[in-house]
Amino acid sequence: MSCKSEEADFLKGLKMLTLLRHENLVSLRGFCCSRGRGECLLVYDFMANGNLSQYLDVKDGANGRTLDWITRVSIIKGIARGIEYLHSSRPSKPPLVHQNISAEKVLIDHHFAPRLSGCGLHKLLADDVVFSTLKSSAAMGYLAPEYTSTGRFTEKSDVYAFGIIVFQILTGKRTVSHLRLSAEHGSLEELLDQNLKGNFSKPEAAKFAGIALLCTSESPSQRPTMEMVLQQLGSSC
Repeated sequence: MSCKSEEADFLKGLKMLTLLRHENLVSLRGFCCSRGRGECLLVYDFMANGNLSQYLDVKDGANGRTLDWITRVSIIKGIARGIEYLHSSRPSKPPLVHQNISAEKVLIDHHFAPRLSGCGLHKLLADDVVFSTLKSSAAMGYLAPEYTSTGRFTEKSDVYAFGIIVFQILTGKRTVSHLRLSAEHGSLEELLDQNLKGNFSKPEAAKFAGIALLCTSESPSQRPTMEMVLQQLGSSC
C-alpha cells in the first residue's frame, strides 16, 4: 500500500496500530517498508474463512456459504465489541474512529468469529488511497450522510456503518439501503435472508432490526453509542 511520505506521521500511525489488542480485531504481526518507494507491507494473522462479503448474496446456499442464525448473532455481537473497543479510552490506547467499516473489512477466523481489519490505517495511508476507499464506502452505502456536509468522521460515523452491516447480515444482501423502509414497516420474514429457511429467533431478529434502524438514523444525535449498542445486544439473549 502507498503510505504517508512524512516518516514521523507514519511511525506515529504505526505505533497506534501496535497498541490495538482485542479478540475481535485482526492482530498486526509485523511490517516491512520501502522508504524510497513510499510503500509498506503490513503482516496480519491469516483468516481462514475470508471476509463477511463472501457470505452475502449467496444463491440457494451455494458452496456452504450460508451462515446459520447462531453464527450471524455471534458475528454481529463480535463486530460490536470490536468497534466499542476502538471507541473506548483505555490505559493502553486512546479512543479511535475506524472510518472505513465495511463487510470486506470484517474478516472471519477459523472459529467463524469476526475480526475487524483496517483499524487505524487512515493514519498510515497516503491521502489518495484514503480518498479511493471513501468513494468505495460511499458507493456501498456505508458512509454516514453527514459526511458530505462536514467532511469529518466521528464515532457516530462508525455506528452508521455498523447498522448497515447488521442489515447485511440479517438480509444476506450487499445492497441494503432500500431495505430500511421494509425494516420499519415490513415483516421479519420478508426482511430476513431466505437462505435461513425460517430457522431464526424472532425476538432476536426484531431486536437486531431495531438496533440497525437506530444506528442508521439520519441524524448522528439519534444514533446510539457502541456502548449502548452492546447493552442492547446483551439484553437480546
